[in-house]
Amino acid sequence: MEQNRHMQELTLLHSISTIVDQSLDMRSVVHPVLEALAECLDFRLATITLLRKGGDDILIEAAHGLTRAQAELGHYKLGEGVTGKVVLSGEPMIIPRTSESPIFLNRTRLGKTPDTAFICVPVKEKQEVVGALSVYRPSAPEAQLQEDATILGIVASMLARAVLLRRDVLEEQETLKEENRQLRAELTRRYHPDNIVGNSREMQGVYDQISQVAKSQATVLINGETGTGKELVAHAIHYASNRAAEPLVRVHCAALPESLIESELFGHVKGAFTGAVTDRKGRFELADGGTIFLDEIGEIPLSIQAKLLRVLQEREFERVGGIKTIKVNVRIIAATHRDLPKMVEQRLFREDLYYRLSVFPIFVPPLVKRKADIILLADHFMAKYAEENGKNVTKFSNEAVDLLMRYTWPGNVRELENCIERAVLLADGEVIRSEFLPSSIQLPGETEKPEVGTKPMLVEGASLSDMVEAYEKTILEEALKLSRENVAATARLLRSTPRIVSYKAKQYGLVSN
Repeated sequence: MEQNRHMQELTLLHSISTIVDQSLDMRSVVHPVLEALAECLDFRLATITLLRKGGDDILIEAAHGLTRAQAELGHYKLGEGVTGKVVLSGEPMIIPRTSESPIFLNRTRLGKTPDTAFICVPVKEKQEVVGALSVYRPSAPEAQLQEDATILGIVASMLARAVLLRRDVLEEQETLKEENRQLRAELTRRYHPDNIVGNSREMQGVYDQISQVAKSQATVLINGETGTGKELVAHAIHYASNRAAEPLVRVHCAALPESLIESELFGHVKGAFTGAVTDRKGRFELADGGTIFLDEIGEIPLSIQAKLLRVLQEREFERVGGIKTIKVNVRIIAATHRDLPKMVEQRLFREDLYYRLSVFPIFVPPLVKRKADIILLADHFMAKYAEENGKNVTKFSNEAVDLLMRYTWPGNVRELENCIERAVLLADGEVIRSEFLPSSIQLPGETEKPEVGTKPMLVEGASLSDMVEAYEKTILEEALKLSRENVAATARLLRSTPRIVSYKAKQYGLVSN
C-alpha cells in the first residue's frame, strides 16, 4: 500500500514537471496541475491564491473543485485565516479537522466537516512569498498529512516561477485598467479646451458638448449673447477634431456688405462684376478639408441663404458669374446671438436653413449665469495684461472682488476683459483697487465699502445676543448666495477668513457638515 502511494507521488511529480516544462504561463499549467493533484492523491479540491504585489490582499487565482462564485469568495488579508497566516509566515500549516479549527474561516462556504483536513503551503520565489497552494482532503493520520504537505511543498516550488509571472501580468493588467479608468474618468469628468477659461458647472456642460461633437462631421450652431466666447468654442471644436491640421476660416457675416458677401463666401470669376479682374476663391474653397466658421450667421441676407443651404446639403456651389460646380469637403460651424427661431417665424431666416445649421446646438451661457468663473477670468486677464504692459499687478482688493461679483456684465467676457485691461493700466502697485474699475460697475454712492446684508431690526422680547446672531446669519446667508457658496470668496467679501466663515456657516446650518 505504501509502495503504491510512493508510486502515485512520483507519477504526480513527473506529470507536473512535464506540464510546467511546456509553459510558464500559469493560465495554461495551473489547472492541469490542480487536476493532477486531485486525481493522484485523492484531494477533494485544490486552490492557488496570489498575494497582490505591494498590498495585503490574497485572492484565489485558480481552483479545482470550486465554482466561480465560491472562488470569488476566497479573499483574505495577510495574517487572516489559515491562508493569510501561511502567506505572512512563509510556513506550511495543516488543519487535521476543519470543524475543530477556529482559524479555518470557510470563506468559500464549503462547510466545516469532521472528516476533512486542510493543508496549505506557501508558494515562494527566491524567498519571496507570492501566494499559497492549498488542498482539502479526507482526514488521515498526522504522518500522512505531513507527507502530503511535503509533496505540496515540492509542487509549490515547481509552480513558483509561473505563479510569480502570473502575478506580474495581473499587476500590469491592473495598472493598465487603472490608467484606463482614470482616462475615462477624466474624459467623463470634463473635457476642458485649453483656449477657454472657466470651471463653472455651466461651462462644464459646454465642454462636454465640445467633446461629444468635436470628432464628428456634424454641423454645429453656437448660440449665446455677444461677448460670451462663441468664437473660442468654435476654435476648440476645430482643434479637437480630425481636421485640426487643416485650415479654420472665419467669416464675420455681419461685417460684410450684402453686395460682397456672396463673392466672399463662394468666390467669383473674372468679369463677374465691375472690379472682378481675376478669378478669386471664396472662403468655402479656402476652407476645403478644414472648417469654416460663420460668425453672426443671423446677419446673412435672405438672398444668400438659399445658396448657403445648398452648400450645407450638397457641399457644392458655383462661383459668382461661373458655371463650373465646385465641390468642397468642409465642416460648418455657425454662431449667432440672434433668436433664429423667432427670425424664422418673422420670415427673416429660412426655416430649412435653420434646421440644417442646428444639427448640434451649443449654448454658451452669459457671464451673469456663470459667476463662479468671474474671478478666475479676472485673474487670467490681469496676468495677461500685466505681462503685456510690464506691470507687477498680482491681485485684487476685497472691494474690487466684491464689485466684480455684484455686477451683471451685460457685455459678458469681452466687457470683463476690457474692464481688467483698463484697471491694470491704472494700477499703481501690485493690487487692483475698486477705484481702478470703471464707474459703470461701481455701486451708487460708494466705492470702497459695499453694503452687505440687510438693516438690523429690533425684535421685542429678543435678547441682544439673539438679534446679533440673527443679523449675522442674514449677512452670512446673503454673502454665501452672492459667492455661490464659495467659502473663500465669501471670506474675501466679508473681510474675514475661510475658517471663520466655514465655522459660522455650519453653526447657522447654512452649509452641510
